Amino acid sequence: MSTMQTKLPTDTWVVATWDEFIQTIEDPAYQKTKGYYYNGKMRIETIPVSPDHAKDNGIIAIAVTLFAACKGILLNCLDNCTYRKTGVRECQPDVSYYIGERAQMVPTGTAIANLDNTPAPDLAIEIADSSLADDKGEKRLLYEDIKIAEYWIVDVQKAEIIAFEIIPTGGSRRITESQILPGLQMAVLEETLRRSRQMAHSQVVHWLLTQFQL
Repeated sequence: MSTMQTKLPTDTWVVATWDEFIQTIEDPAYQKTKGYYYNGKMRIETIPVSPDHAKDNGIIAIAVTLFAACKGILLNCLDNCTYRKTGVRECQPDVSYYIGERAQMVPTGTAIANLDNTPAPDLAIEIADSSLADDKGEKRLLYEDIKIAEYWIVDVQKAEIIAFEIIPTGGSRRITESQILPGLQMAVLEETLRRSRQMAHSQVVHWLLTQFQL
């Protein structure tokens, strides 16, 4: 397969070598896309441009950061950062966090975060508008293998949070409260999403303050 000569389908997994994946994501034709590589397959995602996706991405990032600020928890947030284990896997979560003592381990610079010498984030979040099935399936397995602590999926259509704790010995399990941000309930984040459909973000943040400062 020559990715430089053949236009690949986007938003689906395609069998490819690592070199073919790198060749594809470096092709100017795919400049405005997100790239994932896992288990000998690549997925090139068109960047969502819908207002619903953008709003949910913004308010969830605000909510998590605000919770940490109110509770005195160290936290660093990265938006659309690419994490790479050369030759093995790559992902680009919509939002990711380094939390607590690991907050200062957040990668810096302009290059892709290399997982050979940079620790994986504690939390990765995917905002799922048209990609929900894949976010719950193949990407969940990808994040399990990267061995982050938690993986959340924001279902844009239903205003729901599907949250998983990654088990160090393998696999993952559903959770309703964050284990790395103790006290942060998924129900509160879901209510945040619902309120953001009807209220300005500043009003939602004011409501969140009443919840987090209890």
